[in-house]
Amino acid sequence: MKEKSYSEIMKASVMNRIKAKETFVLDLYVDMLISEIQLKTKKEKLLSKIDDAIDQRDQTLFFSLTKELKDLNRLFGT
Repeated sequence: MKEKSYSEIMKASVMNRIKAKETFVLDLYVDMLISEIQLKTKKEKLLSKIDDAIDQRDQTLFFSLTKELKDLNRLFGT
């Protein structure tokens, strides 16, 4: 079996670190994308419920839902 030289071992180590960083960045990007989709979905549902509360003239529900929407916007900085 052929022994690897020091330079070959170092190159392999560098390549492994580069691949690990790329994987981390891709995982981070996927997590951010999923979080954004979840946020948009939750906001759309809240807005729909707010519209229904307005149609039903349910002031208590309206205020409750708008507070939840404000909190969501404040939490995610939107």
